[in-house]
Amino acid sequence: MRKVNKRILFLRRQGLPEKKVRGTAKKNNHEIRDPIYAFIHINSSEREVLNSAPVQRLRHIHQLALTSLVYPGATHRRFEHSLGVMELATRIYNAVLENGGIDILGIDRSNYDGMYYRRVLRMAALVHDIGHAPFSHASEDLFPGDCNHEAMTLQLIESDEMEKLWAMLKIQAEDVAKLALGRDHPKKKTFSNTEAILSEIITGNAFGADRMDYLLRDSHHTGVAYGRFDHYRLIETLRILPKTYEGGSKEPALGVESGGLQSAEALLLARYFMFSQLYLHPVRRIYDIHLKEYLQAWLEGGQFPGDVAGQLNFTDNEVMAGIWRASRDPSLPGHDAAERIVMRNHYRVLYTRNPDDIMKCREVGLAIYAAACAMFGKENVRRDRPKVSASQAAFPVLEPDERIVSSLLKSDVLRHIPEVAVDTVYIRPELLDAGRVWLNENREDIIESGSELEDTI
Repeated sequence: MRKVNKRILFLRRQGLPEKKVRGTAKKNNHEIRDPIYAFIHINSSEREVLNSAPVQRLRHIHQLALTSLVYPGATHRRFEHSLGVMELATRIYNAVLENGGIDILGIDRSNYDGMYYRRVLRMAALVHDIGHAPFSHASEDLFPGDCNHEAMTLQLIESDEMEKLWAMLKIQAEDVAKLALGRDHPKKKTFSNTEAILSEIITGNAFGADRMDYLLRDSHHTGVAYGRFDHYRLIETLRILPKTYEGGSKEPALGVESGGLQSAEALLLARYFMFSQLYLHPVRRIYDIHLKEYLQAWLEGGQFPGDVAGQLNFTDNEVMAGIWRASRDPSLPGHDAAERIVMRNHYRVLYTRNPDDIMKCREVGLAIYAAACAMFGKENVRRDRPKVSASQAAFPVLEPDERIVSSLLKSDVLRHIPEVAVDTVYIRPELLDAGRVWLNENREDIIESGSELEDTI
């Protein structure tokens, strides 16, 4: 406020009228400092959405759940990630239009459509995560019924508070939802070419701003350098290209000029390394399991509320307060899981996936888990086998001679990025030594019995 008053005083001394002085002092465009992109830009109207309850709630939702118990720097929240996705999506939008996207999408940045879709894209990117439950993906399957974070995001986008903001911005809630959720939209299955490309800018498996930002941001905060890639070069070389290599298809997709292929390879390799090193770290994963066990005991009916009001009242803060109390009071629900989280007394790794074992028995993890449950009791053993989407990504690549080829034909690297496969069996820490002795003595018999069981299926 002091800076504004000084500026007004200076302008008055120049002889400017009071009305003009006041108008000059008002600022419409704002900059937010960011450790990844230096500045994130937002105007005053868009800032009303930023200040809404659903978006501000993201200040209290950790991006990586309890990962800070393993990587102490991982205390960042969904709020700054959402700002980063908005900034990156805008840069991608500007780049693809400059690189010929106007003709394919039928968007001219100088006319109404160009400004409309740019605003819808930015707001969709900003609110794409507002439906997350506390601790994000760690508790994803505790929504009631068919609800998930995408369905909750849709409910919030269509809520009364947000509808008023969309009306103020002169954009449609339906358009925001389609771009924010993309193909995961619970209701919309058909997209125009324009909608498909714009939603891909946010949610795409290859070049989505969501993926780019979480890799860069998670890498920065955890100190895991593998998540970095040259996003500047990649964005500059993004194009909207038809998939002509698929039987002459004219369907447009986000692709890249051949000069940016190495940056695209680096992005997808970064994803592979981040899953291997960070997201599927065995200790990080067991904390997700303990957290879920606590929530199932603590929440009414073992589930989060499925309505907008209930969602807005739940953040990590309420959960952590409950965990803190339960860890000190054995009579409270979820005491055991809460104590393990607070005291870092998590279950320990008994077995991890081994390629030699897989050759003998495809479901060796399940076989060892079942045998360990029989030996030590099911309550003392846990198994983690997360589902990870494919690492490969096919997208069009524009050659210097204007021909378009598939990325999987052009790049040996992309064809050979391995799948991230995890199958881990954990055991209560007090039983770890006995469990290891038992497993060393019985591993081959367990694998053989598991292999015989597979043959009967």
